[in-house]
Amino acid sequence: MVPSQEEPAAARGTSEAQPLGSAPPGAAPLPGAGPLDGSEAAAAEKVEIELGGSVGAEPLEPPEGGWGWLVMLAAMWCNGSVFGIQNACGVLFVSMLKTFGSKDDGKMVFKTAWVSSLSMGMIFFCCPIVSVFTDIFGCRKTAVVGAAVGFVGLLSSSFVSSIEPLYLTYGIIFACGCSFAYQPSLVILGHYFKKRLGLVNGIVTAGSSIFTILLPFLLRVLTDSVGLFHTLRVLCIFLFVLFLAGFTYRPLASSAKDKDGTTKGGDRLSLFSRRKFSPPKKIFNFAIFKVTAYAVWAIGIPLALFGYFVPYVHLMKHVNEKFQDEKNKEVVLMCIGITSGVGRLLFGRIADYVPGVKKIYLQVLSFLFIGLMSMMIPLCRVFGGLIAVCLIMGLFDGCFISIMAPIAFELVGAQDVSQAIGFLLGFMSIPMTVGPPIAGLLRDKLGSYNVAFYLAGIPPLIGGAVLCFIPWVHSKKQREVTKTTGGEKMEKMLANQNSLSSSSAIFKKESDSVI
Repeated sequence: MVPSQEEPAAARGTSEAQPLGSAPPGAAPLPGAGPLDGSEAAAAEKVEIELGGSVGAEPLEPPEGGWGWLVMLAAMWCNGSVFGIQNACGVLFVSMLKTFGSKDDGKMVFKTAWVSSLSMGMIFFCCPIVSVFTDIFGCRKTAVVGAAVGFVGLLSSSFVSSIEPLYLTYGIIFACGCSFAYQPSLVILGHYFKKRLGLVNGIVTAGSSIFTILLPFLLRVLTDSVGLFHTLRVLCIFLFVLFLAGFTYRPLASSAKDKDGTTKGGDRLSLFSRRKFSPPKKIFNFAIFKVTAYAVWAIGIPLALFGYFVPYVHLMKHVNEKFQDEKNKEVVLMCIGITSGVGRLLFGRIADYVPGVKKIYLQVLSFLFIGLMSMMIPLCRVFGGLIAVCLIMGLFDGCFISIMAPIAFELVGAQDVSQAIGFLLGFMSIPMTVGPPIAGLLRDKLGSYNVAFYLAGIPPLIGGAVLCFIPWVHSKKQREVTKTTGGEKMEKMLANQNSLSSSSAIFKKESDSVI
């Protein structure tokens, strides 16, 4: 950005010239040679406030470790507990059908599918609101309160007597709490890591893969032995640990570096510190949609996700119908979880070596394979073939998830990344909520999931095609900005040169008069 480079440079030039222009005792102050005053001081202070920092105080550099590793583990537990439960919803879906189902109700699959899809959709739908709370109250307070709300929602879900109350307790209250706990875990990582952000995001998002591997087996054992309601109470333990993990999201603004800057820099430096005089922010920063590449991204991702959550909800039911003689049917979800974890670590590390917005091509590749694998699910005649499909699907699912945050940082920068991620996740809520119930309705009408899985594979292919335009749009915008800022930089250099020439002439004149 030109302001962040040129204005501080001008300020440094003035301060460096000051000792040369300091008048002897009794002499009048030299115009243009002393500290900034009047309109110049106001302009400099305005620039300082807009930069969110102070003169001479650079933004905090991510520590790339230290306390950040504990933050990473807490965020990993958050991703695991939130999305591990969501990804294993196929087991809970079958248990809900057994607990609340009736042979006379021909739309029971459709009704039950709304519980899981509404829960997943609400997690993302609340993210734009959560991003505002994160900007105002910080990551730690937002995450802790969210975990507490999620705990209450999940616990209350274990006391219902029919499927309809679960829409409120599990689909809304529990999901909203998870959303408030989840979104800050994405933002806080960018505060502690920069060079290793891709790898750290891969490790954190691998948490949901680990839980997705373990939870299907655990949930099947629990639902078979103690039933649905006691299983939900056991899951409350995960939310309580998440509540404690949220306290690790310590903000960096209170670091010793800020305190040193306040002590050494004097009162004027402390006035414009980020903590005291940060500029007022809009509640919803719609200006990020002026970034064309981000706008395209915010359209392409939701387009790709209309069929994304369908396998997670309906795959277990499909396996129960098509492979009735197979034991340990939950292994298909475990396979998705295993390779998803591998994909998050692998592609998260690869993303660190892919420059700029070219990371988007990794998401294009992931959507291509996710779409194709969804279409191949009904084509599998043997259980081993279905396992192979799930392994490939999980690998590229991990690729898609692990690089979302790094791409957001590339498109809008660290300052706006919270709301950028929030808006995107909010848009994602619509297709992820609508997709599974439509698949359930097709199953009730047609008697099988074949058509539902075929259709679920089409949106990822369309969304991936849209994402291909982002690098071209971004590079075009960068060329325009470079061309514009190049002209502005030349004008400012000429203006600074004229200003220095004028100041030198005035200094020489005043010095002669003193002598």
